[in-house]
Amino acid sequence: MEAQDKAVRDQEQAFENFGDFYAFYLEEHACKHCRKLHFIGTTLSLIALFLAWWLSSPLLLLLIPVFGYSFAWIGHVLFEKNRPATFKHPVYSALADLVMYKDILIGRVSVWR
Repeated sequence: MEAQDKAVRDQEQAFENFGDFYAFYLEEHACKHCRKLHFIGTTLSLIALFLAWWLSSPLLLLLIPVFGYSFAWIGHVLFEKNRPATFKHPVYSALADLVMYKDILIGRVSVWR
């Protein structure tokens, strides 16, 4: 029950800046499998964005949230066992996902340990 209370408090807390939120975001993505799924979903979303531009096909833009959210939510349900931060902090969450993606690419956040 205490872990559930902590999760509710964390989801409802206000963050003074993005740095504070990003630290929370990384805690909510502690499992390497969840981070891998986020990485896959973000990669596919970026590919869809590029293809929409390259092919001048706005319809492909519909794939961006499908790829991004489906992989992320699977990671949270199956591995993290928590609610995605998107529900309470949608803008910070989207930005944090891109920062985590960059941090995975440069090796600052590991998906292998």
